[in-house]
Amino acid sequence: MSYLMAIFGWLDRHAERTLILIAYSSMALIIVYAVVERYVFSSQIPWSSSIPIYLFLWVTWIGCAYNVKQRTHLVFNDFRLRMPYSMQYAMMWLDAILWIGFGSIVAYFTIEQTRLAYDNFAIVQGTDNVMQWWFYLATPLGWALLMFRAVQNLVADIGRFRRRDPFLVDIQAIGGD
Repeated sequence: MSYLMAIFGWLDRHAERTLILIAYSSMALIIVYAVVERYVFSSQIPWSSSIPIYLFLWVTWIGCAYNVKQRTHLVFNDFRLRMPYSMQYAMMWLDAILWIGFGSIVAYFTIEQTRLAYDNFAIVQGTDNVMQWWFYLATPLGWALLMFRAVQNLVADIGRFRRRDPFLVDIQAIGGD
């Protein structure tokens, strides 16, 4: 059981950064290879311009979830820090409600888009068997992860409020991962 908890702990700390690193590195390698092939060998990989664009979906939405986790995405810390403690707590609740509300809308509609690409066997341009839905899946998964991170932050904020501890409005500023 402790082995399973260690895996979940590692995923909780590193999931977003690992996925971003893999997607971004893949994008960079494909682009560099395509440029070298184009200018050195005068040929081109047909999918070299489409796959990096699709990989950018993973970088974008997982990166958004990571920044929600770090409390650095769409926050107004200078304004919030000047508020009374109870108002800061109310704003933490508002953050969570808005993230979950927007996330639910985005996830609902992009699941449909992903399902349509899956049902229609949509292939990435320039490939024979790379499915578009693999990349479209980034949006609902990224927003689901974002909503999970918003709930995690809210649970931590409730604990801080009950203990009357100061809120962590910017984890990176105080040495978080």
